[in-house]
Amino acid sequence: MRHATLLRTGLSALLVVGAWTAAGPVSASAAPAPAEPPASAALLSAMQRDLGLTEQQAVTRLADEKAATALEKKAQRAAGSAFGGSWLDAETGRLTVAVTTAERAEAVRATGAETRIVEHSAKSLDAAKARIDALKAPSGVSSWHVDPATSRVVVNVVAADQADNDVRTFVAKARKAGPVTVRTTAETPRTFAAGTVGGDPYYTGNVRCSIGFSVHGGFVTAGHCGGVGQQVRGWDNSYIGNFQGSSFPGNDYAWVNVGSGWWTVPVVLGWGTVPDQLVRGSNEAPIGASICRSGSTTRWHCGRVLAKNETVNYSQGAVYQMTKTSVCAEGGDSGGSFISGDQAQGVTSGGWGNCSSGGETWYQPINEILNRYGLRLHTA
Repeated sequence: MRHATLLRTGLSALLVVGAWTAAGPVSASAAPAPAEPPASAALLSAMQRDLGLTEQQAVTRLADEKAATALEKKAQRAAGSAFGGSWLDAETGRLTVAVTTAERAEAVRATGAETRIVEHSAKSLDAAKARIDALKAPSGVSSWHVDPATSRVVVNVVAADQADNDVRTFVAKARKAGPVTVRTTAETPRTFAAGTVGGDPYYTGNVRCSIGFSVHGGFVTAGHCGGVGQQVRGWDNSYIGNFQGSSFPGNDYAWVNVGSGWWTVPVVLGWGTVPDQLVRGSNEAPIGASICRSGSTTRWHCGRVLAKNETVNYSQGAVYQMTKTSVCAEGGDSGGSFISGDQAQGVTSGGWGNCSSGGETWYQPINEILNRYGLRLHTA
């Protein structure tokens, strides 16, 4: 931010709130500091509102998700080539790992995870999805992803278009690529950029989007919000920087350098109505985990991770390796932050529906963006 008097709500992860100060010395007789809460009061409140939880249930869920996230890689290694995917069971709070053999199931259970015997490995399902990725999808096909719980590739078709000849032809070809289940969705996916609205966080030309997460030297956001070299202006119309990298479609990510008196801090802002959330890392939450989104239009909303590595068929072209959530979003929220507990997850891309009637939203995973551009997340 340029200076303290310019602080306002609306910049999700770029603005400084108050001063960062070093702690003074603590005497040997001082009482130990209380344990840090699992998340800000704002995030817990949003989880209660959007997931129908009590405060204690939200706290318990975050603890379960943290444990599942830490266990997921270990359990996958134990499953070896029999690994069929994994997800968090919201009822039990345990990580469930799909495996293709009983022998590997025993090894996975030894790590502390639950297991389910399935027909297909994750490797074979990913190969089937890759074959579907090579097909040209009509507009009536919304998206497709691997579902580890059913051990199949799920192809999502817009309900009103399921009888369309092009849609039926695509589905027939997809079935030849591997084990496929067809489901219906309410609407065609779209990106969530918006026309210029005065006083909101950042602009490129006549497009308004939201900041995702601070990285050292700038911030990450959605690729469809601007192309390489395009100038970015802040909420006060002052110059922030330029798009240094951008990819859309195929991907939907970008990063913007920060200069001209602006700086970065590891927070996702609460837009003036809720406290801010510190960002402490980017450990990837499993399928089934709770997740919250912050954006310049609809502020805080929460939901669940529904699917990973989903291909989304926007009108501008397909975008790959997206994560689908049950969180709502609206125009102007594009690029904004998806966070699970205090762990950055990704930047808002698009979806269908709105925050009045509900819907689904996809994000581009943060670690892919960091790796692509060699960026380092700014953490607390």
